[in-house]
Amino acid sequence: MPFVLRRLLVLLTRHIDGVLLSAILLLMFTGLLTLFSAANGSFGRLSDQLINMMVALGVMWAFANIPPHYLMRMAVPLFLTGCALLVGVALFGEIVNGARRWLNIGITRIQPSELMKIALPLMLAWYFNRNEASLKLRNYVIAAVMLAVPAALIMRQPDLGTALLISASGGYLIFLAGLPWRIIIALAAAAAAGMPLLWSLMHDYQRQRVLTLLDPGSDPLGAGYHTIQSTIAVGSGGVLGKGWMNGTQTHLDFIPERTTDFIFAVYAEEFGLLGNAALLGLYLFLIGRAMVITANAPTLFARLLAGSITLTFFTYAFVNMGMVSGILPVVGVPLPLVSYGGTSLVSICLGFGILMSINTHKKLVQT
Repeated sequence: MPFVLRRLLVLLTRHIDGVLLSAILLLMFTGLLTLFSAANGSFGRLSDQLINMMVALGVMWAFANIPPHYLMRMAVPLFLTGCALLVGVALFGEIVNGARRWLNIGITRIQPSELMKIALPLMLAWYFNRNEASLKLRNYVIAAVMLAVPAALIMRQPDLGTALLISASGGYLIFLAGLPWRIIIALAAAAAAGMPLLWSLMHDYQRQRVLTLLDPGSDPLGAGYHTIQSTIAVGSGGVLGKGWMNGTQTHLDFIPERTTDFIFAVYAEEFGLLGNAALLGLYLFLIGRAMVITANAPTLFARLLAGSITLTFFTYAFVNMGMVSGILPVVGVPLPLVSYGGTSLVSICLGFGILMSINTHKKLVQT
């Protein structure tokens, strides 16, 4: 191999974790196979997703080459910018399908809530790292306020799925920072006691989703349709599945949103229980590798950030599969690295890029 090509290859792979990348590419390939079937053999949708993947992998490579201490410097300005943009959405955002989630900046529209998926964990990791030597209860209270502000702004849009994911990412980080168990138990009790208040604050369609989870048959052609059809598809796959491109629920157009939020129903119908086990194993392998990187991170900032990214990815997968299987309410959460779409794919790969950066930019720690 010529010297220039060797140098280029070293440059491109120097900060890439091969194990993590292999699992990501396998999941993406699975997504492409399933998407092609879900889109009834549409090469247009497939080519669009390939472009999304190339962009996402480029973003992952870029962030893998940014040392963690530079990421730490970005935490405060990125968080403040994200909060300012969310306020801008609340005041001047465009309403699309009854939700005010987009901000028109002239040349394009942006969805600031996606920025907060990485800005919030960065900010909280920076905050706890700065106060590592003297963490007290008030530090956790301040962190909870930092979490509550963007979550409330996103909930107001309304965007329950994104608000829950951002709350989960911040909650994981606060827990990993050492929140005492007595406080966790007290918060859990307070949350249970506050359920009636939360119920009263929910929008009608959000309450309907919870009621539909309990009894989807009460409105089989309306609110319960998604849950009923997805569970039929998952169950009808049996042990071995009906075969690629042979899913009847898929190709007779019974499964709604089958290229995005409900793509797991397409996969489960066509590849069956064994395919589901293989997919779950692949997700667990990726999460396990990410947890190893988290455990070996050299600083508190890196450990907290890596742990939050890993557990948030787990939440993405769990919530989507639970939603499709009928054990969780229907929320707008895609199956990570598999569902069609560019925004979520880029944000997930950005997080994995940060994990690779943490793994490959280790510094010697004096003992």
